[in-house]
Amino acid sequence: MYRTNTCGELRIENVGQTVTLAGWVQGVHNLGALIFVDLRDRYGITQLAFSDDAPEELRQKAGHLGREYVVQATGVVAERYSKNSKIATGDIEIIVSELNIVSESQTPPFTIEDNTDGGDELRMKYRYLDLRRSCVRKNLELRHRMAILIRNFLDSRDFIEVETPILIGSTPEGARDFVVPSRMNPGQFYALPQSPQTLKQLLMVSGFDRYFQIAKCFRDEDLRADRQPEFTQIDCEMSFVDQDDVIAIFEDMARSLFKEIRGVELPAKLRQMTWKEAMEKYGSDKPDLRFGMEFRELKEVFPAGQFAVFDSANYIGGIVAEGCAAYTRKQLDQLTDFVKSQQVGAKGLVYIKLNADGTIKSSIDKFYTPEQLQAVADKCGAKKGDLILILSGEQPNKTRVQLCALRLEMGKRLGLMDKDKFECLWIIDFPLFEWSEEEQRLMSTHHPFTMPNPDDIPLLDTDPAKVRAKAYDFVCNGVEVGGGSLRIHDGKLQAKMFEVLGFTPEKAMQQFGFLINAFKYGAPPHAGLAFGFDRFVSLMAGLDSIRDVIAFPKNNSGRDVMLDAPGALDRKQLDELQLKLDLKD
Repeated sequence: MYRTNTCGELRIENVGQTVTLAGWVQGVHNLGALIFVDLRDRYGITQLAFSDDAPEELRQKAGHLGREYVVQATGVVAERYSKNSKIATGDIEIIVSELNIVSESQTPPFTIEDNTDGGDELRMKYRYLDLRRSCVRKNLELRHRMAILIRNFLDSRDFIEVETPILIGSTPEGARDFVVPSRMNPGQFYALPQSPQTLKQLLMVSGFDRYFQIAKCFRDEDLRADRQPEFTQIDCEMSFVDQDDVIAIFEDMARSLFKEIRGVELPAKLRQMTWKEAMEKYGSDKPDLRFGMEFRELKEVFPAGQFAVFDSANYIGGIVAEGCAAYTRKQLDQLTDFVKSQQVGAKGLVYIKLNADGTIKSSIDKFYTPEQLQAVADKCGAKKGDLILILSGEQPNKTRVQLCALRLEMGKRLGLMDKDKFECLWIIDFPLFEWSEEEQRLMSTHHPFTMPNPDDIPLLDTDPAKVRAKAYDFVCNGVEVGGGSLRIHDGKLQAKMFEVLGFTPEKAMQQFGFLINAFKYGAPPHAGLAFGFDRFVSLMAGLDSIRDVIAFPKNNSGRDVMLDAPGALDRKQLDELQLKLDLKD
């Protein structure tokens, strides 16, 4: 055997036992008479000790060990003279009698420690080394544990796990597809699934009743901290259910996960907030409720004809930053630069300070009297010592989104985003359609199979932009963790949906004929939901980026710098695929 125990297993009760360990050298401490080696594996670190009376050959071998050498050591467990309370094995050490070097190592390009000296790109290039760090490994262990808990929970609720294909047909509605050329069908292409949406609906037509899959999905879109070109979904679908049924089951699943993973008890019933309320109060369909700063609409409070910027605005909104009236001119200028930055896009920032001495100071006090500014403060519920920050604009929702960015920035500056606090809710009553500037037409907010609110179905003919969807998102700490909807199971209503989206019957049949035909054979009412598994794990781990919970992630340009992918194909491969590209020699 290479080992009898792991490097995280031995304790004081094992003293006197002869053991064999194997792992990587974390560090060597050569004190002359004594040599100590920290040996690491997935389970922990154990100290190896080489005393001055050990054979010289053994001491020389120990003295020549380098970081990340793979070694096997046999010896007797002894109580440490100088204990280390920072590690689980800190009460013992191994008095080594035999040492084998299994594999030598070059000096690593960065230190294999929690506080490493390696930058992101360097660590991604050598990801197999980065994964040796305990902090990274713990993220993947958490991911594994959550996957087991999720599978067990869904199995207990009669869900069956079914794998759906990776090579499917392209669906232009939604994000861009990754496409795969077919050698056996020249000039034709598969697409990698953005989600198993239509396939899981077909499983409902097949009578499977409750399906789930921890599914790989692919979207060719611009990347952010919470996006990767390939990601994992907890994908679920249920038959003979309504919106409340779906929400109840997956709220229970979330409640179970939070309790098991973080020891957090979610409320017995989570808050539900309409999309309209979320936009009006927080400027976001994924509001962070760990702190307040609800928006106050102020258009009616400011008298007309005194400030041209406000007179021309269709929306004026403000937030209250409690205790921030002492902000300096420099701090206010920084906030102004933030809202005027390209990523926010506001034209400027107005502030009102309610000083502790009762006076009011504002960037617009030459346009309004102190009494008028006090009326604004009263509307906002502000008190002495508070700072009111105001944005205005012609497009209400656009300005609300800008004010949301400012709210989140203030939340960060004031330390209000506690990663150990979890505020979860459901957002409901989304718009069924949204206007696409790029396409110059209405497009599905979620996908074209989402059920419209039955009360709004008549509006499909008269004012489809006002139709609400029977859709729901699970949001936690400002992150959209999951979302789903009731699906259309009536063929006539689905045809109407395609019509509103600009599909001719022929185009709809060409792209979705398999689903349309399936619905002719008895489709049950069904609904589903998908959680972003990577996002869920990163939320539980208190991380800002999903890359840290993925074993081999892509960088911000969508590249795998370790595998150097994507890369070019050689001419032979292109010829087999009958693809004609201009390649430089």
